[in-house]
Amino acid sequence: MLSSLDWGIIIVCLFLSLGIGLYASRKAGANMKEFFLSGNSMPWWMLGVSMVATTFSADTPNLVTDIVRQNGISGNWVWWAFLLTGMLTVFIYARLWRRAGVLTDLEFYELRYSGRAAGFLRGFRAFYLGVVFNVLVMATVCLAAIKIGSIMLGLSALDTILITSFITVMYSSLGGLRGIILTDIFQFILAMFGTIAAAIFIVQLPEINGLENLFAHPNVSDSLSLVPANGDTQLWLSIFIIPLAVQWWASYYPGAEPGGGGYIAQRMLAAKNEDHAIAATFLFNIAHYALRPWPWIIIALGSMIIFPDIASIQNTFSHVDEALIKDDIAYPAMLTLLPKGLIGLVLASLIAAFMSTLSTHLNWGASYLTSDLYKRFINRDATDAQLVRFGRISTGVLMALAMVVALFLENAKEAFDIVILVGAGTGLIFILRWFWWRINAFSELAAMVSSFLMAMILKGYFEEYAQWHLLINILITTIVWLAVTFMTRPTAHDTLAQFCAKIKPHRSGWAPVLKDASIEYKSSGVLANGIACMILASVLVYGILFLVGYLLMAKWMMMFIWIGISGLAGVLLVNRWRALSRG
Repeated sequence: MLSSLDWGIIIVCLFLSLGIGLYASRKAGANMKEFFLSGNSMPWWMLGVSMVATTFSADTPNLVTDIVRQNGISGNWVWWAFLLTGMLTVFIYARLWRRAGVLTDLEFYELRYSGRAAGFLRGFRAFYLGVVFNVLVMATVCLAAIKIGSIMLGLSALDTILITSFITVMYSSLGGLRGIILTDIFQFILAMFGTIAAAIFIVQLPEINGLENLFAHPNVSDSLSLVPANGDTQLWLSIFIIPLAVQWWASYYPGAEPGGGGYIAQRMLAAKNEDHAIAATFLFNIAHYALRPWPWIIIALGSMIIFPDIASIQNTFSHVDEALIKDDIAYPAMLTLLPKGLIGLVLASLIAAFMSTLSTHLNWGASYLTSDLYKRFINRDATDAQLVRFGRISTGVLMALAMVVALFLENAKEAFDIVILVGAGTGLIFILRWFWWRINAFSELAAMVSSFLMAMILKGYFEEYAQWHLLINILITTIVWLAVTFMTRPTAHDTLAQFCAKIKPHRSGWAPVLKDASIEYKSSGVLANGIACMILASVLVYGILFLVGYLLMAKWMMMFIWIGISGLAGVLLVNRWRALSRG
């Protein structure tokens, strides 16, 4: 049970979050741009921290624990591979999104495509992403809160999500994006401090007795490789080869969208200028992939000693619904071992992480419903006051839907896999639409419908081939949207010409449009330098990730090798980045 000190820490942190939201509400209600983009005035460091805070959700350490307990540290490549997507956004797409000058990334559709199909696609994506996809992601976050509440507080699922959602909806609907970003900074500092403190304490438990004994323990020693170590071909394919070779560019996942988009695009659009958008996204990728995972991994490895199997968790927490007892619940189970004061701080940090992620998804989803559905199709003459009011109502509705869906989920990794599968095959089109004039609105519609239907068919009727689901869906969806592209008319020439004049995409994929419209601008070397920067930056971040891991494991030779690799990548990156900026 929590002490009075623990409860005091939690209550203070909750009221601080609400207070920041109330403070920001003075500006948030001014107009829709202020509510959803904080007036395009945010500096890079605030936006970068906000991005990191959003992806530090209450479900993320549960997911990492689930992965580590089943597949070891190397199992994390199923999400580490998305660094490639992130760096592509930094060096290629951040500038393009800023040049678009839109309120939401879905406005892009009527900038890039033409006719009724463009309008329909914008509305369809607003509902599909803002409601269906967004609610599923928020439900996985709520599932983590349910498991934390049941293990650490003995609360029912309904009680947990009702309590934790109330304050989140309050400051999200009042403070808008500015309030969310300001609250994110406070919540991220709290979350990181709590997680690191928990990892340090857990390592010192008598059953573990230090990092050296943790890594040497027979329950843990076979799970330490940073790449798959055994000869299991299926394991290599599923957690390493497919994520690095295919998944990062072929699948849509919130926060790691190929070609940018989603709440990452929202943060870039809220930046002061192109340079701030690029710097914010670069900061996010370094912190998200290189620095933050290790405290979670340490706690997950410790759980393999304290709770070696599902039965040991069930025996200790017999009051918890058996349907919720999966490997991911080992994370909150470990936190119950913390002392008074620290357990309150860590629980407050998890609540902060939960609220940070939910608030961003609520604001992002509400921006779609407000700008891309309500204003675009229902009330074109709506005043700023009406739009802000509709955005606040949408925030509450989205939260209610996520709460309902969360009650039907059981496992963090399962929910992650579903989200990846539903977006399979759509990623390539989100990359190429900036670089190939022939892609049209029907291409995207076909990709989304095909990917969703194939995911449902594969999950419903071919579960025995689960390891091939992603590749099958990517292959079929890609064939479908390519066929539809060439069977339908191209986007209107005038629309494509205006798009090129505004965005200035790389010339090679737009040659027919540029030639007919007599549009001239230089793009020589920009794409090549951008891709070079993406590769070097990825090596730099993976190098930092590895050297921190080897430092913790006291593998000094490997640590110094990765210091050298990341250092060389960093020097080369600076040189290429300068060339990219000049271009």
